Amino acid sequence: MVFIHSSIASENVGNGVERKILASAGKLMTVEVTFQKGAIGALHAHPHEQISYIVRGTFEFTIDAEKYVLKAGDSYYVPPDMVHGVRALEDSVILDVFTPQREDFLK
Repeated sequence: MVFIHSSIASENVGNGVERKILASAGKLMTVEVTFQKGAIGALHAHPHEQISYIVRGTFEFTIDAEKYVLKAGDSYYVPPDMVHGVRALEDSVILDVFTPQREDFLK
């Protein structure tokens, strides 16, 4: 399968956050999430494993009540059911990888 970035629609999820499902097949999913400065990915948990890569910008990342400042080139891992969230310290982009797929993101 091939997924062409320019042909994939973004979804405005509100409060300065847009999501684009780049690829979704088998048990994996990649999602590009764009944040305006100050936008928040609220604290949440899900049963999926997640690895995220900071493509551009800077985030305050919270996991299990610990906070980290992460910049372009940094990554993080979230185990299933771990509470986590982000706040964009500037206009920023994250690439999220989930397994299994986030069925709640698919429509």
